[in-house]
Amino acid sequence: MSKGLIHHVELYVSDLKRSIDFWGWFLEKIGYCTFQEWENGQSWKLGETYIVFVQAEERFLDVPYHRSRVGLNHIAFHADSRQQVDEITNSLQDKGVHILYTDKHPFAGGNDYYAVFFEDPDRIKVELVAPQHE
Repeated sequence: MSKGLIHHVELYVSDLKRSIDFWGWFLEKIGYCTFQEWENGQSWKLGETYIVFVQAEERFLDVPYHRSRVGLNHIAFHADSRQQVDEITNSLQDKGVHILYTDKHPFAGGNDYYAVFFEDPDRIKVELVAPQHE
């Protein structure tokens, strides 16, 4: 029963290699596997859903991404547990990834919302959220 579920998400990125390094590590940690690879892109898949990263053409790189403009604000993923959120948070910090809302972490989404919010190399906001009833 996949009716209505997201089939795939495609993101254009400013530096494909940098995005592959960042996203590949994260997606594989949460259960995705490499799905497709080609000169200007790569994707990872989990179940019937896949995420695609494509190198943006040079002529479109003049205006950088910002989540407050029209378009994608952020992408959120389910974590297995609070422990997984903590493990990913520690790994992100070790990698020097910009963690958002550190003053409220891990409850930046509210008292019953355990998550880490961070930015990818293009400053796209990413969220990993633990199950609500843990």
